[in-house]
Amino acid sequence: MLIDSHCHLDPHYLPQGPDDVLSRARDAGVTGFVCVGVGGDLGPMTHAVELAGRRDDVLAVIGIHPHEASSFTEAFFESVVDLARDSRVIAVGEIGLDYHYDFSPRPQQQEVFRRFIQAARLVGKPIVIHTREAREDTLRILEEEGARELGGVFHCFSEDVSFARRALDLGFDISFSGIVTFPRSAELHEVARMVPADRYLVETDSPYLAPVPFRGRKCEPAYVVHTARRVAELRSEPFDKVAADSTRTFRRRFGVADRFAAPQHAPLAL
Repeated sequence: MLIDSHCHLDPHYLPQGPDDVLSRARDAGVTGFVCVGVGGDLGPMTHAVELAGRRDDVLAVIGIHPHEASSFTEAFFESVVDLARDSRVIAVGEIGLDYHYDFSPRPQQQEVFRRFIQAARLVGKPIVIHTREAREDTLRILEEEGARELGGVFHCFSEDVSFARRALDLGFDISFSGIVTFPRSAELHEVARMVPADRYLVETDSPYLAPVPFRGRKCEPAYVVHTARRVAELRSEPFDKVAADSTRTFRRRFGVADRFAAPQHAPLAL
């Protein structure tokens, strides 16, 4: 079995609804999905929680992406915290820093990041981190805010081995997306080889970053199979072991040992 630990399924990306793409993913052998709801309003977050309530194979993660940090208000923050208490929400995220686009001012990104680490502590849940070209500030804020006590995941990991070791030392797990299938991602390939078997997950971050052989197409949760296959190749391990290890890590990290049953049929080839 295999879990897509990070995908975006709200109407902005799937105006016809998510059921078709989730059906294709289940046919491919993917049994569980984490729908991430982020944005400058509650719409995507509420959708993620409602979808998790409607489908047994979906759980939710909600938060404010660093791109939307400039939309932060105290009232909005309180509404997100209230929603994050829902039992269908397994983590606060994706939160963090993005200095590549700088859609929100960096000081504001940092302050919102801190506030949502504190929010995760309030609701007693781990965090899901987005970081891009902000490695030192990301690690510094996590250390200063005592995020080791919360734990969580660096999603869509794209850094090198030295950063990976620091993330692991902080008690965080690493999630591989389709980027690990890209031929030029040599540093990330080294991370996939060195990360302990009980410290990584796999994801699509759909609709972004479709893996090889689907680059250039809109990504969808079924494609996590290809990410897991590439991780297996890099680690010189059977695909089934990577599927089992990443699922085990997911269940431990988010405390959901009883969720997502194995498929009742052989997965289809993609």
